[in-house]
Amino acid sequence: MNMKFARLGTAGHEKPVVIAQDANGTEKYFSLEPLTKDINGEFLATDGIARAQEALKAGNLPEISAEGLRIGSPIARPGSVICIGLNYAAHAAESGATPPESPVVFLKPSNTVSGPFDAAPIPPSSEKYDWEVELGIVIGREASYLSGMDEAAECIAGYVVANDLSERDYQIPGAAGQWTKGKSLPQSTPLGPWLVPADQLDAGNLGLRTWVNGEIRQSSNTSDMIFDVRTIVHHVSQFMVLEPGDVILTGTPEGVALSGRFPYIQPGDVVELEVDGLGRQQQEFHRARTGSLAAAATDKAVR
Repeated sequence: MNMKFARLGTAGHEKPVVIAQDANGTEKYFSLEPLTKDINGEFLATDGIARAQEALKAGNLPEISAEGLRIGSPIARPGSVICIGLNYAAHAAESGATPPESPVVFLKPSNTVSGPFDAAPIPPSSEKYDWEVELGIVIGREASYLSGMDEAAECIAGYVVANDLSERDYQIPGAAGQWTKGKSLPQSTPLGPWLVPADQLDAGNLGLRTWVNGEIRQSSNTSDMIFDVRTIVHHVSQFMVLEPGDVILTGTPEGVALSGRFPYIQPGDVVELEVDGLGRQQQEFHRARTGSLAAAATDKAVR
């Protein structure tokens, strides 16, 4: 049975749901509250995906209406958001870098995670805010010093669409340029709309695309990644403990504004991103005000 997991409701008050098709191919939404309070590490670590499938088959999950409800990140705030840099050769080239011989690993604060349709703030002083469509890995069990690729695959619960928004002036130039500064801004990691279980997708052959104001910017495939998902999980486990609910962003393909071929994000721009089988997300950008939190989430209906 194919399923998708989502979290619906106002920011901070999302409810867990599973989405499944009936015999006619119509998508229906079912509450997961009989099984869990949230889609989080505890749910994943206790075989939550398998339990949800069994409960659906048994008719033990109540059907709900999702109309008009905001879509939040499909995974509750992760313990860690781990990122892989320069994982597509063409993107490394447009960034002026040599493709790495070993995965480039960095971290984003987990408080950067936001919903896939939430209004997105551009930092007050930013002039080079950039998009990055990425395949996100959701970890389903603890991983530390994994012995091989098969063991790494067993630790992957599923996948999500991610936008690794990046401020290039903060990230790159001069002695003060740091990836942490450029990658840690409020609401700079939209995830979703869904978490799709790992066994429903071939993560090595998924198209990724980005549009800005309806114009295509990125169009690639995960088959072009330098390091595949199993290699990434295995590698990262050698340096840190991965916990259930953690998210790994696997890198972005060519076609970002950093390339010099496109303008950076401006207030009023609409950025859309999708990964095959994982759905599409959309953010409308605005200039964040100084002296206040960047932006409250904008309610968007299920789409």
